[in-house]
Amino acid sequence: MAKLQTLKKLIQEDKRQLFIAIYNNIVHTGITNLLSDRVYLKLTYRIRFGKKLCFEHLETFNEKLQWLKLYDHNPNYIKMVDKINAKDYVARIIGKEYIIPTIGVYNSVEEINFENLPNQFVLKCNHDSGSVVICRDKEQFDKEKAKKKLEKGLKTDAFFWGREWPYKYVKRKIFAEKYMEDDKAGDLKDYKLMCFGGKVKCSFVVSERFSVEGLKVTFYDIDWKVMPFERHYPRSKYPIPKPLNYQKMIELAEKLANDIPFIRVDFYEIKGKLYFGELTFYPGSGWEEFTPFEWDKILGSWISIPI
Repeated sequence: MAKLQTLKKLIQEDKRQLFIAIYNNIVHTGITNLLSDRVYLKLTYRIRFGKKLCFEHLETFNEKLQWLKLYDHNPNYIKMVDKINAKDYVARIIGKEYIIPTIGVYNSVEEINFENLPNQFVLKCNHDSGSVVICRDKEQFDKEKAKKKLEKGLKTDAFFWGREWPYKYVKRKIFAEKYMEDDKAGDLKDYKLMCFGGKVKCSFVVSERFSVEGLKVTFYDIDWKVMPFERHYPRSKYPIPKPLNYQKMIELAEKLANDIPFIRVDFYEIKGKLYFGELTFYPGSGWEEFTPFEWDKILGSWISIPI
């Protein structure tokens, strides 16, 4: 009986994933642009999670992120999500010593003069998370491949998929910054601190980006104990040491998170030194599932919104 129930769950999950894939294809046709943000978010939530999103009765983390997209429109958020302008914003609050140096800013790939860049560098678009190009050796670097990736990134509408309103107002650019590496394996760990009402309540680490098994996401409480849930990605099988500057990360994150219902503040720790990564208001756009589900409700209870 138990095996039959497991089989039914697997079939249901396969059907759900197929339906989501079909829906994503529909979204990319642009038809859903005709929908209001509220209707679009309700429809997408229903398809992804198989349940109704009622803005008058919100419980979960993912539900409340949808509410924040619609109703928490602090104009500062626009410069905070812009990866170029965020550096100046963050430097004013916590200090420029935590900022990875920017080498150049470009409106298009044609403006990039690769001859003027150092032997190692990183290129990114300022408005998305996927268009990252890493150059570890300019002699081996494929410039044409990099240009295609960045051109695609510039065309990506970060508002389109998740209706994250600040991205409607970010002018899309490319920027080059200093190449940073923490160890010989080149696995630069991301420490992402989850701030609720200005206080860090948990963190997660993105690791093993280049491993055969794929990217891992591991959540930790403020005492650096592994939390008993996963969010979309599996957690690492290996213990991740607490960063040397963890308490400083918490202190700086809470300065940046002051008076904000929810924000994620990212840091890198490179050769013992702390660097700011980025600011995120809607991790995974609120579309990533928790396992077990109860943790979606627990983290949701940490977000206070006037409903």
